[in-house]
Amino acid sequence: MERRLATRMQDLQTSDIREILKVAVSSSMISLAGGLPTPEVFPVDELADITREVLELDGPAALQYSTTEGDAELRQAIADRMARVLSIKANADEVLITSGSQQGLDLLGKAFLDKDDAVLCESPTYLGALSAFQAYQPKFVQIPTDDEGMRLEHLAERLADTPRVKLIYVVPDFQNPTGRCWSLERRQGLLDLARRHDAIVVEDCPYAEIRFEGEPIPPLKSLDLDDRVIFLGTFSKIFCPGMRLGWTIARREILEKLVLVKQGADLHTATLTQRQVFRFMTRYGFRAIIEQVRDIYRRRRDVMVQTLDQELPPGTRRTHPCGGLFVWLELPPEIDARIVLKKCLEVDVAFVPGGGFFPNGGHENTIRLNFSAMPEDRIEEGVRRLAAVLRREMEMEPAVAIGAWQ
Repeated sequence: MERRLATRMQDLQTSDIREILKVAVSSSMISLAGGLPTPEVFPVDELADITREVLELDGPAALQYSTTEGDAELRQAIADRMARVLSIKANADEVLITSGSQQGLDLLGKAFLDKDDAVLCESPTYLGALSAFQAYQPKFVQIPTDDEGMRLEHLAERLADTPRVKLIYVVPDFQNPTGRCWSLERRQGLLDLARRHDAIVVEDCPYAEIRFEGEPIPPLKSLDLDDRVIFLGTFSKIFCPGMRLGWTIARREILEKLVLVKQGADLHTATLTQRQVFRFMTRYGFRAIIEQVRDIYRRRRDVMVQTLDQELPPGTRRTHPCGGLFVWLELPPEIDARIVLKKCLEVDVAFVPGGGFFPNGGHENTIRLNFSAMPEDRIEEGVRRLAAVLRREMEMEPAVAIGAWQ
């Protein structure tokens, strides 16, 4: 069987997150692993009404095949909302509806990447993007990051000396996995470098609206003067992930190519789901849900970072996310997070080791923690159990505080 598979299958590996979530489903497990939105904000009753309305008013059309580009009214509604909320100006015909933004990543890989093409990305970066691009056998070039985003001097060097750069992939707002948010200066600097080197930028933007504090920073796409940014959006973090609905915004000649490869993937995203989301947008909008999400996640973030500061031993550092779903930990270099995870699972706590977020390996002394999916008391207890395991590993006593990246 193995010899009949495509050679690219040899490089594909299962996701750390997928494997951890398999063992994190027990009711006794405190999961700080997956990036799951909290289900208490899902509008179940409203969607039940919306679904009845869609079937009554649009029934035959909602259950029929649709266009690959997506429902015309939904594309226009998304374009209008992007202009209003994120200052991104796009026409409806520059919007492609996808089955979650994850499909957008796969379509970009299929459309842009040949074997050994280069993808420049943050170090660390989103594991799902690595999985999507990996099938097309590119070379990942990691760009060092700090609290403000990619370090532009390193990006400039790699753009100058790396052959066949096809894409620069970034998550500027409350990045998965670190929770960091790029400064305006870094965003403008990235666009300037991309312009000078004629590079395409992929901006993955699932978290920008989940800001707890500070002033919003414009997305790259809203600052893009020469239409080289491809923007990926999703309803998964601001609405319902199970609906698997996202969108890609790009200039028309790029979008046309993405439409071609999407036709071969699934013909189109589910028509019924598109109509449900459009009618929900029209009747309710997302403001109330997003405000509720911000309030809940802010409280959970606060509990997590406060407990981390109280419980973790010296030599450990964390990020301080001003939005999003994640906190990032850096342990002393001699500590292996995968060994720590194994021992944490024995006391019913799960997290994601950070090494998988680095495409070229290493950094096994890092951890991603999620605070969106667990209530405050479970977060507090989970962090305490994690800290106890770490103290045993490091043979240290509890400390009153740890260093924090601000």
